Amino acid sequence: MTDQVKELVSKCLQARDKAYCPYSRFPVGAAVLTADGAIITGCNVENASYGLTVCAERTAVQRAVVEGHTQFSAIAVTCDIKDRFVGPCGACRQVLMEFGSDWTVYLTKPDGSYKETSLSELLPLAFSPSHLAKN
Repeated sequence: MTDQVKELVSKCLQARDKAYCPYSRFPVGAAVLTADGAIITGCNVENASYGLTVCAERTAVQRAVVEGHTQFSAIAVTCDIKDRFVGPCGACRQVLMEFGSDWTVYLTKPDGSYKETSLSELLPLAFSPSHLAKN
């Protein structure tokens, strides 16, 4: 594991600990790696009106955009499930695709172990901004 991946995984685990999830009690943390090497974190933030809940991955991307980042190379995602790797929900996969298909995705367990995959693998045949240019 490179130092950069180690830091990305560590920060997603730390972000999970900040999750606001009083309804599901399912904390999720995410950390995105920007093209210029910054790491921006996010956690899930639930709402009593469940549909207004924001996932950790989207929180991290939105924070990154606010800070001026729109190019990303990787994301690490974690939750409290210990016996298998868990990927982002479909909505989050689509939001990530908005910023390109070449993301490396680290599905991370609570103990810090991870499985490396890609956004293209997690969301094959994705709809992307390039499809809008064809109209």
